[in-house]
Amino acid sequence: MNRFGGMALNLADWYSGILTGVFGSSCGERQGAYVANFFWTERHLQCVWFDSRYRPSVFRLANGETVTVLSPGEWNLEAGPDFFNARLLVQPGNRQLFGDVEVHIRPSDWTLHGHGSDPAYRNVVAHVTWTGGAQPSTLPPGAVSLSLCEPLMSRPGFSLGDIDVKAYPHQVLPETPCPCSRFLARDPDLAVRLLTAAGQYRLRVKALRIAQRLETLGDRYQVFYEEIMAALGYKHNQEPFRDLSRRLPYAVISGLCREDAEARLLGLSGLLPQPDCAPDDAGQRELLALWNRWWRVAGEYEPEPLPTWSLGGIRPQNSPVRRIAAAACLFTGSPALLDSIDAVSMEPGRRWQSQAADCFTRRCRWPFWNSRLTFASSPGEQDITLLGDSRAAAMLTNIVLPLALAEGRWPEDQTLRRLPAEDLSAPMKQAAWYLFGRDHNPALYADNGLLQQGLLQVYLDFCLNAQPGCAGCRLAAALEKGKETV
Repeated sequence: MNRFGGMALNLADWYSGILTGVFGSSCGERQGAYVANFFWTERHLQCVWFDSRYRPSVFRLANGETVTVLSPGEWNLEAGPDFFNARLLVQPGNRQLFGDVEVHIRPSDWTLHGHGSDPAYRNVVAHVTWTGGAQPSTLPPGAVSLSLCEPLMSRPGFSLGDIDVKAYPHQVLPETPCPCSRFLARDPDLAVRLLTAAGQYRLRVKALRIAQRLETLGDRYQVFYEEIMAALGYKHNQEPFRDLSRRLPYAVISGLCREDAEARLLGLSGLLPQPDCAPDDAGQRELLALWNRWWRVAGEYEPEPLPTWSLGGIRPQNSPVRRIAAAACLFTGSPALLDSIDAVSMEPGRRWQSQAADCFTRRCRWPFWNSRLTFASSPGEQDITLLGDSRAAAMLTNIVLPLALAEGRWPEDQTLRRLPAEDLSAPMKQAAWYLFGRDHNPALYADNGLLQQGLLQVYLDFCLNAQPGCAGCRLAAALEKGKETV
């Protein structure tokens, strides 16, 4: 029975067990969102660190030093440290720290979560916690431990419960708007001009890189294959997928059936699971057939170290195993995927986008994979695509179009002005906040892939390494001088 409300809250302890991973009569202090005497979440603390209205202006360390936050960094919504590229100033001595920030409720969570042995956390410069205590011995050298409890609880009327965690990080920006927003937020024509220019620049860079690869390799089908494989790896596993495209080149995979291609890619990747991992007969038969196909040819390949895969924090829909299945669909069968895309390249604008995207998605119909997420999951009634419209759109913009530009065979028409839209990524959103302010209308760029590419380019060139307050930013200076410089 729950202490508050009797049987009316009899499921509260059960849910607390879900949060903490402790199912029993009492809840311990293990890796959960809540711990004893703290009734909020790590996300509340992340909001405090991000928002200058709540974050203490100065932290005092036990050794007498003070730490001032010049920039809290960029909020990371995926696996890894909570914030990237933070800047801190340690006094006395004017020592600046530049790196990542990890937020926990208590110092011991660093060890409990295994961060000390995780390479993703080797650039952490600040461990921010609610409670104070001994600094974990496995923090990277030079990192500081900062406690929020004492400075925040000394503020009259402050309560973590008043923080709207849903508003972060997308709706809450620093109190002082970034200088670019003073110009771009009220001038949509200038905003579109800037993003169009940046998007075209990004396409040109991609085309030049692909042109260089074409000149080196002399095989457009292999180049296209390598680029699509890297895109299937997304940002976490691009290198392993490129390695697979080298070990199983296009000249080989294009002559295989879909099932043989999947077996070889899974075998070479080290991701082919044992048959008994499947929960049903159909899944076990599928895996056994894949093993039989792989055993027949495994001896043809020189022994090499298995690729290093990044599997943490990846949605099942984006897992390398599903992406490998998509590759098997895309690069087997007749006609070749690139030939199908070439056949529609002269279609105008939106018609080209639709037909070219269909070249990708139509090939990725596979009953086994369209009914289950993993080999270890049971089939369901919901249709699960191996390659969604957004990923196909990203491949058109980032690979198909730059390849055509590199080969000098793309017509000058409306296709280049309005590319298919992708899902808005965290860097796109970050750049948009900096450029247009918190309350801008995303309709400006949400349905235009070229403008989204422009956001990414601006983010990489200016926002990623912005100084606190955007000091010294060349883009802000150009906008200050006038439209003619942009």
